[in-house]
Amino acid sequence: MTIREQIEEREHAYLSPFATLSAESAGRLRPEPPCPVRTIFQRDRDRIIHLCRAFRRLAQKTQVFISPREDHLRTRLSHTLEVSQIARTIAKALRLNEELVEAIALAHDVGHTPFGHAGEDSLDEVYRSYDAAAHFAHHEHSLRVVDVLERQGQGLNLSHETRDGIVSHSKSMNDLQTDLRTARLPTLEAMVVRVADRIAYLNHDLDDCLRAGFLSPEQVPRDIVEVLGERHSQRVGAMVCDLIGHSLDRPQLSMSDEIVQATDTLKNFLVEHLYQSPRIRQETDKVDGIIRGLFDLYMKDDQAFSEIASPPVPDTRERARLVCDYIAGMTDRFARTQYLRYFLPTGFPSFEQPHQ
Repeated sequence: MTIREQIEEREHAYLSPFATLSAESAGRLRPEPPCPVRTIFQRDRDRIIHLCRAFRRLAQKTQVFISPREDHLRTRLSHTLEVSQIARTIAKALRLNEELVEAIALAHDVGHTPFGHAGEDSLDEVYRSYDAAAHFAHHEHSLRVVDVLERQGQGLNLSHETRDGIVSHSKSMNDLQTDLRTARLPTLEAMVVRVADRIAYLNHDLDDCLRAGFLSPEQVPRDIVEVLGERHSQRVGAMVCDLIGHSLDRPQLSMSDEIVQATDTLKNFLVEHLYQSPRIRQETDKVDGIIRGLFDLYMKDDQAFSEIASPPVPDTRERARLVCDYIAGMTDRFARTQYLRYFLPTGFPSFEQPHQ
């Protein structure tokens, strides 16, 4: 018996009857021989960490604050790691498949644009202007990244369960109460990541606001503080422990009315005072100019488009798809560099280089 088979036997004996067993996976898009040591979900996780370049680029992508001067604010990568940690804590307590949860969590945002959700909204709009039947959503693009774009078009060939979890993690700005009641995902592990994503971003976005001086502790509504706690760790702990306590040995996730209401109140507070605040909107307007400017450039300028593909692609829809993929994969830094390169004068004549 291989090590993998021993692990699969232990899963069968120990995990919850509502867990997804590695041995019962639906497999991959392209069948592969099993690994003698790792389960199928362990291999998914390892491929995301070791092979996925989009995963590494998350370190240079915005979470909420664009181009922050404070070194300790979250990036899209640190957000991803916090989601993974929270999701694994929940999965372990509920006796779900931790490796599947971790694989979904690590890849859930690999399709995110530069400049956070502002970049996503701008890319969606400008992409539609060239192809009325198209749209852009980061959770769908995350699946495209792992299926199509990574490894020069080979993709990572992840399991169906990991892929399903990636594409179903997004919940927009629906209330948690609504999401817990109505969302029906393919696996309970996928739902764990979906809720862990919300727990992570609400709490770390508030923590970043307070660290950056964007908000003061006194501005946080008292009904949130009284239920969830004064400190970041208390708030995360309150949500996680409540979820575990109300979901143990059950086929779906649940939380107490008190914690759910406080969580939704926190979400609505951040929407008003952070995500849609005038100070943030000023920056998102600049993001829109960068994304639209670059998209139009690559669509109209064959020399610029040669960075993406060569020879030029005459079909508008096909070209727009390639441009969308390229811009979505950019880091904040690379997007700014490209915009400066093409739209701002470099100064002429230049005396920084010797004359030829």
